[in-house]
Amino acid sequence: MGDMELAEALRRQGISDERVLGVIRELERAEFVPESMRDAAGQDSPLPIGYGQTISQPFIVAYMTQALSLKPGERVLEIGTGSGYQTAVLARLCGEVYTVESLPELAGPARERLGRLGFGNIHFQVGDGTAGWPEAAPFDAIMGTAAPERLPPALYQQLRPGGRLVLPVGPRHGAQELLRVTRPSREGEAPRVEKLLAVRFVPMTSAPPPGFLQ
Repeated sequence: MGDMELAEALRRQGISDERVLGVIRELERAEFVPESMRDAAGQDSPLPIGYGQTISQPFIVAYMTQALSLKPGERVLEIGTGSGYQTAVLARLCGEVYTVESLPELAGPARERLGRLGFGNIHFQVGDGTAGWPEAAPFDAIMGTAAPERLPPALYQQLRPGGRLVLPVGPRHGAQELLRVTRPSREGEAPRVEKLLAVRFVPMTSAPPPGFLQ
């Protein structure tokens, strides 16, 4: 079972992390899309999941996961649970996932789905993703699956020294860029900001206060 052909297609597109490809191969994306979309689940394209939200294109899921360079045992914060597919990918690669979803209509079904699939290392919260999950911080890595217009300061502050954040940033109807921000290991040093890819994501629903990377 799983998505063998999808994993091989992603390999041909340049995804090289064998751990990420292995998880894509093992998971069935069809479990995470509406019943009416299951026939299209193996395609490398985003799909609607209701409430104006989407399940990301598999290439983007794999690319963003690869960019985090996760290690076993790490603690990861995800902003935007959605259907839970990206959550499941992260949970197979790290120690604990803390995932925040602003829409209870999506958070409830995702929690049920991931529980039914046997995931026991995922913690769920309904709330404002731009605020992160301060009670559980610091995190080794943070991933955002919706785009704020600028990087929310709270997310950067919840990274441990040396931690990585991968997040699309940009206006709702304009150019967005996928950024990787690495918090320096020593206080006082500037964060390392890398522009990885031009992307198009649904907007993060709550605007953050002014912060760096405006």
